[in-house]
Amino acid sequence: MSAPVLLPEPRLRERARPHPTRVGKSYYIRTFGCQMNEHDSERIAGLFEADGMTRAGEIESADVIYINTCTIRENADNRLYGNLGQLKVVKDANPETLLVVGGCAAQKDRDVVRARAPWVDVVMGTHNLDRVLELIDHAEQWGPITEVVDELAAMPSSLPARRELEHSAWVTIQIGCNNTCTFCIVPAVRGVEVSRRPGDIVREVERLAADGVVEVTLLGQNVDTYGRDLAIDGKRRPIFAELLRRVGSVDGIERVRFTSPHPNDFREDVALAMAETPAVCEQLHFPLQSGSDRILAAMHRGYNRAKYLDRLAMAREIIPGLAVSTDVIVGFPGETDEDFEMTMEVVEEARFDQAFMFIFSPRPGTRAAEMTEEFVPQEIIRERFDRLVETQNRISLERNQETVGQVFQVLSEGPSKKDEAVATTRTRPGKVVHVEGRYPAGMIFGVRVESAAPHHLTGHRV
Repeated sequence: MSAPVLLPEPRLRERARPHPTRVGKSYYIRTFGCQMNEHDSERIAGLFEADGMTRAGEIESADVIYINTCTIRENADNRLYGNLGQLKVVKDANPETLLVVGGCAAQKDRDVVRARAPWVDVVMGTHNLDRVLELIDHAEQWGPITEVVDELAAMPSSLPARRELEHSAWVTIQIGCNNTCTFCIVPAVRGVEVSRRPGDIVREVERLAADGVVEVTLLGQNVDTYGRDLAIDGKRRPIFAELLRRVGSVDGIERVRFTSPHPNDFREDVALAMAETPAVCEQLHFPLQSGSDRILAAMHRGYNRAKYLDRLAMAREIIPGLAVSTDVIVGFPGETDEDFEMTMEVVEEARFDQAFMFIFSPRPGTRAAEMTEEFVPQEIIRERFDRLVETQNRISLERNQETVGQVFQVLSEGPSKKDEAVATTRTRPGKVVHVEGRYPAGMIFGVRVESAAPHHLTGHRV
């Protein structure tokens, strides 16, 4: 791994910045990938605005452009390099524009980004968000810089954030992952598991509630193991259930969600905390990945089909009205027709409300990418994928049709992007309900469901 390119310390501006330095400048942020990346982008925006910048309405008019990258699948890489090619046009038109590339792809492929897009001013990773202003300073004064470090420089909670929504907020509780899933690049780009202190998290949620936030989503790569590295009371044990109860008891917080748990680490104490804490929503993302024990073992998932279904049944028994979503990978190396049929059987039995379905994408640096002799032909993968999508869409529609006639408390997310006369709202279990009328974001009210589609509901206020 190549060493980061660092500016000699005497030339660096002091880390403390008592006065904004870019008043009148504008910024634009484009984010790819998961909720963790979205929250990181909010922190970058917070740092930019603390430094005097304002958000630009369009990318061409921005003085600083930040691209927050993802590398979880191959098409994420393709989108990145396609966007960087387009940004060269922006840079050529205005050479003073500063281009910054950060996030997971930059953490993993810093040299590739620099080689393929030499017009980028700053390449930085996932562990040094707090350094973005200093790195921009260097680019302005001394030219392009690459700084990617392998250890977390500062817990992200210490950074300001410019939230996208006034009523809802991300709250990071954990960085990194200790699992060894053979298809996943996350441990390489996010590092080992590091938990924030529970008191820091609760204080952040209290500040958010005082600022008008009514919904928080707790973020971690594997929230079920949260706190295991903290040794609270001298014991190295997960304390996610206790954290849910404490966050859910903060005055003003109406809804608490979280992502993502791991089926191998999901325990009854978490399900009980969800059921017994009124603010915690009846929503669970429970990644399956495959229904074949042989493929699950090759993936290093740590559970088999029976264990997965047992824990799913436990969660549904304890938490009334629970909605469950999942992830499924089609075409993992070595997957046979029999393996895929086992996945289809589990999908039929589990009856997920929603599924995020992916075609296997080999990520360089993962064990699965080296299983080239076992790669499944693309035409076979595509046929399996289409069958899975068709099956899950049918199940999602059936699950949604079960809600017709029921009344839910929904949280408005504001006007629909397709029709401003219709509000997009969300139930506690996470289902989208379109409601005719104008309801400001953050408003909670009752809705009776009138009709259902595979991916949304429609209803009217009651």
